[in-house]
Amino acid sequence: MKQKKIEWKNFDQLTSYQKLKALGHKVCLKDAMAGEPGATRVAKYQVPMGDHMTYSYAAKEVDEEILNLLQEVADESKLTEKFAALYNGEMVNTGEKRLALHHLTRGQLGKDVIADGINKREFYVSQQKKAAEFAEEIHSGEIVNEKGEKFTTVVQIGIGGSDLGPRALYMSLENWARTLKGDGSGLKMQARFISNVDPDDAAAVLSQIDVEKTIFILVSKSGTTLETLTNEAFVKEALEEAGLDPSRHMVVVTSETSPLAGHPDYMASFYMDDYIGGRYSSTSAVGGVVLSLAFGPEVFQQILDGAAEEDLLAKNENIRENPAMLDALVGVYERNILGYNATAILPYSQALSRFPAHLQQLDMESNGKSVNRFGEAVDYKTGPVIFGEPGTNGQHSFYQLLHQGTDIVPLQFVGFRNNQMNRDVEIQGSSSQQKLNANVAAQIMAFACGKDDDDKNSFFAGGRPSSIIVGEQLTPEALGVLLAHFENKVMFQGFAWNLNSFDQEGVQLGKVLAKKVLAGETDGALEAYSQLLGIY
Repeated sequence: MKQKKIEWKNFDQLTSYQKLKALGHKVCLKDAMAGEPGATRVAKYQVPMGDHMTYSYAAKEVDEEILNLLQEVADESKLTEKFAALYNGEMVNTGEKRLALHHLTRGQLGKDVIADGINKREFYVSQQKKAAEFAEEIHSGEIVNEKGEKFTTVVQIGIGGSDLGPRALYMSLENWARTLKGDGSGLKMQARFISNVDPDDAAAVLSQIDVEKTIFILVSKSGTTLETLTNEAFVKEALEEAGLDPSRHMVVVTSETSPLAGHPDYMASFYMDDYIGGRYSSTSAVGGVVLSLAFGPEVFQQILDGAAEEDLLAKNENIRENPAMLDALVGVYERNILGYNATAILPYSQALSRFPAHLQQLDMESNGKSVNRFGEAVDYKTGPVIFGEPGTNGQHSFYQLLHQGTDIVPLQFVGFRNNQMNRDVEIQGSSSQQKLNANVAAQIMAFACGKDDDDKNSFFAGGRPSSIIVGEQLTPEALGVLLAHFENKVMFQGFAWNLNSFDQEGVQLGKVLAKKVLAGETDGALEAYSQLLGIY
């Protein structure tokens, strides 16, 4: 029996959208979260994220009526059917006429996907195996430097998704890995990252490492990324100045059709393809090579296992049992009905200090669109502005605006019951971890309920919505769950808004103009700015 073709509609064409719009702003969060009803609400409005995390949305401006309407949005938009179309290999990237297969890097959710004449799941697994074998050869000393010494450091050279996701994941587990053994050997190799074409970035990294004992990973799908190739030249020059052969210190992650593929300048080549966008590529060879070298292949596999666990939950049609889809639709309600323009990502874990930057790219590059997947202008708001910083640092930075500013900004907290390094200190009757988590609980309630005061300068209106994802500890599995949760959240929001969340035309125009500047093909204001900046 032939499967019925999925119909893609703009969000404002949905009957369920009109119902939501008519309902408007319904829940008084200040009342809902106060006293014993608030405690009951917290117990009720939470969803398990597999065995590792819990998504709590009690402090969001929703009730049963709104949740039922969000379920109608999910059903009318056929969100899980669109997800199935994606992981079964339908062409959902309409702008570039490509598949979107990042889920296949961590598991087979549906049928075999054959593209370019090969089984894509088998292709991704083969690259993971190749990265694992390479990492084991490095760790065992089978592959060494010119002096017969082991490599101790790995540096990834890439920009955008080749940097943000892998860097965030590495930083999330660096200290956790140090605790695996008392001598610190749980961290197989330290990792550093070079991304910015600003020469100070590469120079700073090179000044902090021993290049003789360093492997450099060049990451460029096309093999033509200007910033990345410029930084590669910077690194090669440093290696040559040290009397080293760059080809014995460099590997490449690229596509099989790239001019860099199999090139003798690299001691190994690992492959990705056009079906995985940069911001979705952390679970491909883009993240797999560097993370396998840093932590060992078994740790990278644990990240994949956590992501696969969340991907399975994302197949559930019931939003109350599908945390990513529920999170997505609550965000759609906040953006399109309540009119909130931004979302703050607030991890109460120092290890997640770069995670907001990764999510910023993931969300804003995917859903920062003003046309639908057919190239037609939309008449409703799409992706929000994403920003964030770890707590409690953020409390002493931008929380003033979040509490008392004129704009309401929804908040997405992440917290853990235990720290990573199993070290703590007790001061004034409580530990550091208890103090950290006390701040999380306090902030959620302060944002929700506010504070009455005759002094208007000390008055807090409350009604500031938040959700929190809570885990026992930030482990590789929990990190994989977090990563996939946000990837799937962004995907479901793009489906609801009828966007193509898998291309990024918005980054291209500036690149084209920059090439014109470097070629001296400028006039008018572009030439004036070029002169102002000392280019020529």
